Amino acid sequence: MDNIISQMLILLIIVIAGFAASRTGVMGGDFDRRLSNFVINFSCPALIISSVMGDRLPDRSMILPLLGVGAATYVLLFVVAVLLPPLFVKRREMRGMYSFMLMFANVGFIGYPIVASIFGKEAIFYAAILNMPNTLFIFVCGTAFVLGAGGRPKFNWHTLYCPGMVASYIAILLVALGVENIPRVITQPFHIVGDMTVPAALLVIGSSLSSIDRRHALGSLASYILTFFRLLAIPVGFFFLFRALGVSPTVNNINTIVIGMPVASYGTMFCLKYNRDATDMVQGTLITTILSVVTIPLLTMLFE
Repeated sequence: MDNIISQMLILLIIVIAGFAASRTGVMGGDFDRRLSNFVINFSCPALIISSVMGDRLPDRSMILPLLGVGAATYVLLFVVAVLLPPLFVKRREMRGMYSFMLMFANVGFIGYPIVASIFGKEAIFYAAILNMPNTLFIFVCGTAFVLGAGGRPKFNWHTLYCPGMVASYIAILLVALGVENIPRVITQPFHIVGDMTVPAALLVIGSSLSSIDRRHALGSLASYILTFFRLLAIPVGFFFLFRALGVSPTVNNINTIVIGMPVASYGTMFCLKYNRDATDMVQGTLITTILSVVTIPLLTMLFE
């Protein structure tokens, strides 16, 4: 548990560094938008591909069950994300933002290190496969939530061919074909560029935080209701649902941690990319990231 808390604190320090960089004029404005585009279009796709370029692939017999549980998880999360915001978000035009925050967790940026801390490095492979449907949904439903009025998705076929989706197709193909022992000269560039995703994304969040009015820095009541669902109610509910359905304890435990992560950093970057007010998104991301230091260890108490 100490390792988990240490990992969360390390990530929070990077957010603080982004805040300081913006305050001193090193980050902010157009720089943040360009860095966000770099993460979305280059470093994160590299991270997705590199996640299946490890020393060995998962047990083949678990690949389809993992994909099935991952797909079912995000279909159910979509339903939850559409139904809940009208219950606690008064501003209709902001409900899509809260739908995004309820549905998408920070798996690629924070989830993998936490999964490794709890279950060991080999579990990253399983988390990567569980996260593949998330990549599909975040570029289809995620952008729609950020852009859509009142949280109503506006499907855009072009999202199926964005860099993140292309990277997902490649990753799925590598896993399906059991491609291993890829030359280091090929894998290393993907690992190096992919590793830029975590610090870059967290720096952008910290920089965006510096522009929030101090009166709203602690968030609203809606932000804390969101946090309760995002970090506790949703992962706990899904844990018992999948256990009742007979899902393997290993898969269920990893999936619970994956969906119990803080709000995805992509939300803030999508807001910057599409010129949407990022205040609520940054608040939700910050609050869930801070409180996840407590809730993630609590979630591990569910495991036998």
